[in-house]
Amino acid sequence: MIATPRATARLNWLRTVLADATLTLEPASADASFRSYWRTHQAGQSWIVMDSPPAQEDPAPWLEIGARLSAAGLHVPAVRAQDLEQGFLLIEDLGAQLYLPALNDHSVDTLYGDAMDALLRMQRDVAVKDLPAYDHAFLQRELEIMPTWFLQRHLGCTPECEEWDVLESAFTVLLKNALEQPRCFVHRDFHSRNLLITPHNNPGIIDFQGALLGPITYDLASLLRDCYIVWDRMRVEAWAESYRMRLLDAGLIDSTVCRERFLRWFDLIGLQRHIKVLGIFCRLYYRDGKSGYLDDLPRVYDYVIEVAERYPELAELVSFLQRKVGTRDLRQAVAA
Repeated sequence: MIATPRATARLNWLRTVLADATLTLEPASADASFRSYWRTHQAGQSWIVMDSPPAQEDPAPWLEIGARLSAAGLHVPAVRAQDLEQGFLLIEDLGAQLYLPALNDHSVDTLYGDAMDALLRMQRDVAVKDLPAYDHAFLQRELEIMPTWFLQRHLGCTPECEEWDVLESAFTVLLKNALEQPRCFVHRDFHSRNLLITPHNNPGIIDFQGALLGPITYDLASLLRDCYIVWDRMRVEAWAESYRMRLLDAGLIDSTVCRERFLRWFDLIGLQRHIKVLGIFCRLYYRDGKSGYLDDLPRVYDYVIEVAERYPELAELVSFLQRKVGTRDLRQAVAA
């Protein structure tokens, strides 16, 4: 690996913090941002260096949200040392056992059970004072990523005026659904690549720095309609209904939120997320050079069509997207 100035600074900082000039770093993981993670070993213990260049990825929100989660008893990485000016943090190593490769028909009920326990605690107990709102403007900006990066950049399609009307009408339905839900702490990426299997207080939770105060079904949809794995519809709806009952018991929703109303909230907030992700995955590939995300587009697109088809007010959106995609293999990139 070529030693860049950033890599040299990262290693020198680690060796100073742990007072050990022999330490080395190996890649632990990278995420969809400029942030990266590096593992080191010392005296039988491993640590993670989180490299979060302040100009691109200010580490302060990660620390602030992590403190809220930890105070509520959630399992997030403990922080041993930090240098916010350089953007380096030395944090607990939660291991490398992500939920995603461990999920199967036999393990999913237990693993999702733990995840939903954590989610309920998150929604019930995490302090939300001064947490930015997942409001109309924020939700709207997210939805607009799709036309720019999925339709125009990936499919080479610039919608006509009447097609923009179709998109705007569908987006209005989704925005109304999101904004009528009770507000709570929202992780915004609560899924199988951000949950780790840990021996105690499972799961370990990462990538929480973008948390907002938003719709109560958002994280549940992120978990159960995961962009990286698909479960049978009836099973997903049964999990969602069991979680609704827990929210009722916890007083986070009231008796007016019947099964049908909750399922609509859940379906349409998941649809908002997946429409956004169609654009984000394309942007990650074309703008940021992050390989692999196009491989997940067909699954996300299928989620969009499958859910939208259940709601008559979204029929024109379904027809529009199906016309534009046609028989194309969405995994195939296009030249600039």
